This record gives sequence, structure tokens and C-alpha cells, in this order.
Amino acid sequence: MAGSTGVLPPPKGYLQKLRAICDKHNILLIFDEVITGFGRLGHAFAAERYGVIPDMITFAKGVTSGAAPMGGVLVRKGIFDAFMNGPDHVIELFHGYTYSGHPMAAAAGLAALEIYKEEGLFERAKTLEPVFADAMMDAWKGLPNVLDVRTLGLVAAVDLAAAPDGAGKRAYAAMETGFHDHDIMLRVTGDTIAITPPLTVSESQVGEIAERVAKVIRAVA
Repeated sequence: MAGSTGVLPPPKGYLQKLRAICDKHNILLIFDEVITGFGRLGHAFAAERYGVIPDMITFAKGVTSGAAPMGGVLVRKGIFDAFMNGPDHVIELFHGYTYSGHPMAAAAGLAALEIYKEEGLFERAKTLEPVFADAMMDAWKGLPNVLDVRTLGLVAAVDLAAAPDGAGKRAYAAMETGFHDHDIMLRVTGDTIAITPPLTVSESQVGEIAERVAKVIRAVA
């Protein structure tokens, strides 16, 4: 799911075809799961949801639930072995950053992963997905200037028609209106509004989010 470009789900079979092409030409397949990882799509990673195993997965954000900055990369065994089986006098992965292995970030990551497991938040997101989708569709479809509504996991997007005085201005106005007048913080890309609630969101809160966004859309019509 391409999040930053407006919550765009992959066409059916697209990721499987990418895997086949990469296998055929010996190309590494890398999934950027900074947004989709850690339960956002009802699974640990989108790779699991779509049944496609990439060679590398980049992750961040959800690994600490946003409590501290942290990112990482998961790699398949063959890639790991390529680094580990080099000359003895060479550092396995020659890189270094000022905050690598930061103890606070590591502690936040361990705590977040434990909570995900104890509270079953990945499974909860999967169960809540149809409720979330129905609420957003029912509240937004047919509103003024709404061109399309999309949901996937606990992510939703609504495309708005561009304002007469320029692309992106209507969604930007929605972001400002939501923050100042309706107590909701919206993320916008172009004229697309994206919604990504916490995995702990309740069904009643899902309905409240849908209604507040609907009020914002009407306000910027």
C-alpha cells in the first residue's frame, strides 16, 4: 500500500508478479513497510497479508509505536550470510550512525512489541477492518467534491476534487479546518485526506472519526 501517495492498494496479483520478475532476473525485492508494518494492515507486515516474501523489509514508526525514533531492516538468510562470511579483518556491515542501538529506542521497541503481543493488536486490527471500512464509506461517499474513498486495514483515504484556484488547496483547507474547528488532525497529500487511527481505536471512536471528517469535507465544499 503506497501510503504517502494517497493510500493506494496494489492491484490484485501485482506484488506476486514483482516477486516472479525479481526471481527471474536475480533482483532483490525490497518492501518499504514503514507505514504498513506492525499491524496497520491486520498483520505483522503487508508481506504476510499478501503472501509475498521480499528479500528485505525496511521498518520504523510502529516498531516503537512512535514513542522514540527507531528504524531497521529485515533481510533473508542469504543476504545475512553474504555479510557474515566476508574476510575476518573486515567489519561485517560497515556503517555507523550516531544513535545506532540507542538504549531508549531499543527499550521502547521491546515494550511496544510486548504490548502488541499481549493485547493482540494485530489481530484486533484485522477484526476491526470491516467495521472501519463500512464507517468511512457510509460517512464519506456522496459528500460534496468526494471523488473516491479507499480503505485497507486501518487506513482510509478520500480523494477530493481540486479547488478552482489550484490543486491541493481544498485538502490543505480541510487539514486546517479539521485541526482548528473539529479537533481532528488530518494528513493530506495533494487533494487526498488520509486517516490512520491507532490500533487501539474503539468502534465508537471509528464512527466519531468518520463523522468529524465528514463535517470537515462539508466545510470545505
